[in-house]
Amino acid sequence: MRAMVLESVTHPLIQQERNTPFPGPGELLIEVSACAVCRTDLHVVDGELKHPKLPLIPGHEIVGRVVGLGEGVVDFVRGERVGVPWLGRTCGICHYCLTQRENLCDSPGFTGYQIDGGFATHTIANARCCLRIPAAYDDLHAAPLLCAGLIGYRSLRAAGGAERLGIYGFGAAAHIVAQIARHETRRVFAFSRPGDKVAQAFARSVGCEWAGGSDQLPPRPLDAAIIFAPVGELVPIALRSLNKGGTLVLGGIHMSTIPAMSYELFWGERVIRSVANLTRQDGIDFMKLVSSVHLDITVEPMALADANEALSRLRLGRLTGAAVLVP
Repeated sequence: MRAMVLESVTHPLIQQERNTPFPGPGELLIEVSACAVCRTDLHVVDGELKHPKLPLIPGHEIVGRVVGLGEGVVDFVRGERVGVPWLGRTCGICHYCLTQRENLCDSPGFTGYQIDGGFATHTIANARCCLRIPAAYDDLHAAPLLCAGLIGYRSLRAAGGAERLGIYGFGAAAHIVAQIARHETRRVFAFSRPGDKVAQAFARSVGCEWAGGSDQLPPRPLDAAIIFAPVGELVPIALRSLNKGGTLVLGGIHMSTIPAMSYELFWGERVIRSVANLTRQDGIDFMKLVSSVHLDITVEPMALADANEALSRLRLGRLTGAAVLVP
C-alpha cells in the first residue's frame, strides 16, 4: 500500500510504501477510493490537536470497498462500498456509550488522529463505526459526507428549529448544511471573510438568500447561527446577530481563543453550545436523509501525492467546496 504519512507535526506529509495490514477481529480492510480533506486534518498536521498517534496516516472522510473481513464481522461483505467517519471506535462501557451518547465516550479513538486514516490506498476500520452510503453519490462526491456532512448535520440539529439560520465560514460543511436547511424551508444567511466575493457567490449558488462578510450584520436578526470557521473572534460577532432566545452552535473541534465579552451579548436567554464528534445514529439518520435529498456537492479531485498541496490550499482558504484525494 501507499500512504501519505505525518511523522512530526508542523512538517509536510511524506509518501511511503507499507505492507498492507490485515484486519483484526471486528475490523474491515478497505481499499480507499476517495478521501476528502477536512479542516480537522489541518488541525492535526499543524499541531493544534494535541498528542496524535505518530507516525500517522491522516484522513477521516473515507469511501472505499471492503477487501478483507476480520473475525466476527457479519454486517458487511467483500466488495461492498462503505464510508469511514471521524469516530473510529468507542469503549462501549462508559456512561456516555451506555446512554446512546458515544460521541462523548471517555475512551474514544478517532480516524486519522489516533487511528490511521484514509490518505492511503488501503485502511483498516472498525466495522461497527462504518456506514453504508446512498447509491446516488459516486465515491468522489460521497467522501465529504463522512465529516463535512455529518458534523454539519449534527450542528444543524443542535440549532433547533431556527427559521433564520446564519452560517459563519462557508466551506465544505457549510455548503452541505445550507442545502439541507433550504430543503427544510429555512432561510440561510452566509458569512465569509470580509471581501471574499468568491465564497459569497458560492453561498448564494447553493440557496443562501444573503451572503456578506463576517464584519456585517444580517438584514434581520437570526434565530440561530453555526460557526464552522475555527476563529474565536467570531463568537461575539455571531452573538450580536442573534435574536433573543437564539442559539449559537460551535461546529468545529478546535477554535482559537474566544475574547472576553460583555454579558449583554448573552442576556436574553441566548445559548452557546458546542458539537462534539458524532454518534452512529447520526450517521444512519444522515445517510437516510441524503438518499432522498439531492445535494450538489462541490469537490476538487487531487492525487494522493498532492495531499500537502490540498492541506496548504485549505489553510489559505483557496478551496471552494472540498478537496478529495483519489488514490
